[in-house]
Amino acid sequence: SFPTRRSSDLTAFMPEMDSTEISMTLTMPEGTPLKETAEQADELERRLLTLDDVLEVGAMSASGNSMGLVSGDTSTNDMCVVLANGLAGNATITGRDIEWKSFYDALEAVCVSLAKQIAADGEGASRMITCTVRGASDENTAETLAKSVCSSSLLKAAMFGADANWGRVLCAMGYSGAEFDPEAVDVKFRSDKGEISVCESGRAVGFSEETAKEILLADSVEILIDVHLGGCEVTAWGCDLTYDYVKINGDYRT
Repeated sequence: SFPTRRSSDLTAFMPEMDSTEISMTLTMPEGTPLKETAEQADELERRLLTLDDVLEVGAMSASGNSMGLVSGDTSTNDMCVVLANGLAGNATITGRDIEWKSFYDALEAVCVSLAKQIAADGEGASRMITCTVRGASDENTAETLAKSVCSSSLLKAAMFGADANWGRVLCAMGYSGAEFDPEAVDVKFRSDKGEISVCESGRAVGFSEETAKEILLADSVEILIDVHLGGCEVTAWGCDLTYDYVKINGDYRT
């Protein structure tokens, strides 16, 4: 890995509870600052979404998406643009060398940070959901499964109620379209309150409902899934589905 020096100026505000602005500055080893500001409306997903995501690298700016899911809905008026005017005076990166790797790592760190923060700042959200799928046969399969779980309304509602309903995890995986063996799946829930296994080899395991509820009442909850098919791993971020989400969007005009 290639270390980076980090400095952050992080701000967030929600004037109408439907927009979020986040700013972060990250300095790479060469001294070129990487700054990103994101403004997100009510829908967020990795496909084209209502997200104005602006990155500045010296005199370079870009606009793009990160993997965070709030409602699973998407918008029609978005685009991803990468622009470089060369005013920073840096040498052009032409191959996958150490400078390319440093820039890639810095860019990824900023995008991941923003994806997590925007997901946690979802409309009416009371807790953040992190879903990690490991042991997948390929990255696309892991991503499809993780996103399906994070965007499931039933799963999100269960997280709002701190209900360790692991069946909703497997349900979302099942209709995702990704190939996996349900009888090989392990599921755990984790937070700063602890970790608990709720499903092994696709079957229920005995666990304390009280302990599980305490874990799921945390502000940030992880869903850990192992499909035991390979070595690929992907993480997606989302939030729970609350009464406030319905209230906000039941009286919303664009």
